[in-house]
Amino acid sequence: MDVITLASHPHLADAVYAIPYPPDSPAFMQGNLAALLVRGRRVARRWPHLVVALLHDDRPVARGIVVAYRAHRDSRPRLPDGGWDQIAVWAAEDLMDGVEPDTACALEIAVAPDHLGRGLSTAVLTAMRTAATGLTELLVPLRPPDKAGEPHTPLDTYAARTRPDGLPADRWLRTHVRAGGRVEGIARCSSTVQAPLERWRQWTGLPFDSDGLVAVPGALAPVFVSTSHDVAVYVEPNIWVSHAVPEG
Repeated sequence: MDVITLASHPHLADAVYAIPYPPDSPAFMQGNLAALLVRGRRVARRWPHLVVALLHDDRPVARGIVVAYRAHRDSRPRLPDGGWDQIAVWAAEDLMDGVEPDTACALEIAVAPDHLGRGLSTAVLTAMRTAATGLTELLVPLRPPDKAGEPHTPLDTYAARTRPDGLPADRWLRTHVRAGGRVEGIARCSSTVQAPLERWRQWTGLPFDSDGLVAVPGALAPVFVSTSHDVAVYVEPNIWVSHAVPEG
């Protein structure tokens, strides 16, 4: 299987971005505003060398999206509580300011449905690390999708679970650790979605007719609902994982 970047194969951009998200991906994540800063086409234009893909018979079957930013700027914390959203803002901010990046952050990995279960995620991780050569490290605000099965469990508790062999109990976290990743902490406000209740009803099919915490399919934590204010807010925690990258 060939490994490419969009810098070397720009003509494959449409096919790379056509790889779908899993069918059970939560629709409400479309309401994340920070994601607008790092939409596919913007990343492809600004960081084509950091968009990697695996080709099978010249067809993209997996992709990895990375952005670059300057971690050592304005007293920025290495592992911000704002996680995914904060990195998206910093990356866009540094581009607008013309600031040279020193750190890479992985935003997503996607695998074509007909190639799931073949270990391609690990191959994409390796390609992402290689693409980030010369930067200090590759950080990942990891979203463990299986956590959605127990949204009321604190992520600290969930992430600390291990198997008898010492590896993480969570399958996606385990993939990263097996690939050389190091679990570093929790990004408590990694991805935020806020919207009127009618929008949440459209996304989820749920009534959203009472105040308090609501468990929503696909959400890693409960959604905060206020009927009097006609708004609901989802604050998703992620797990910070770091990967070493080759020296330039």
